[in-house]
Amino acid sequence: MVTRATGVSRPTIYKALEEIDAPPLTDGRVRQPGAGRKRATETDPELADALDALVDPDSRGDPESPLRWTCKSTGQLALALTRAGHPVSSVTVGVLLREAGYSLQANSKTTKGGQHPDRDAQFHYLNERAASFAQPASRWCRWTPRRRS
Repeated sequence: MVTRATGVSRPTIYKALEEIDAPPLTDGRVRQPGAGRKRATETDPELADALDALVDPDSRGDPESPLRWTCKSTGQLALALTRAGHPVSSVTVGVLLREAGYSLQANSKTTKGGQHPDRDAQFHYLNERAASFAQPASRWCRWTPRRRS
């Protein structure tokens, strides 16, 4: 009768009755462990590294600071990852960025007008220069301050 009234198959109804009779899960879960869709990083282990390679050159903020951000949108990153062979949605990209410590807040412009066409190239140049100076120096070129007399 329930099958005819609801349109739900018999095996589904019997499975639901078994779940009702089963003891409740004590760890606060709704589903059994292992149920549901696998995480994107489990099905595609190289996804996190590919995302990091896309975001790292354009990331802003101190890596040691709790707040880091990127100039690229989650949609742009998802499209680039999909083109690179890692099909992923922008929502998943947002989750991965949050887990990596990135802030997903967009900056608002305070002045009108467009940006200089070479602005992105300027940031890339500055990033490369800063990275070249951040490399550890050898032992023979340590600088020591002079004592004042």
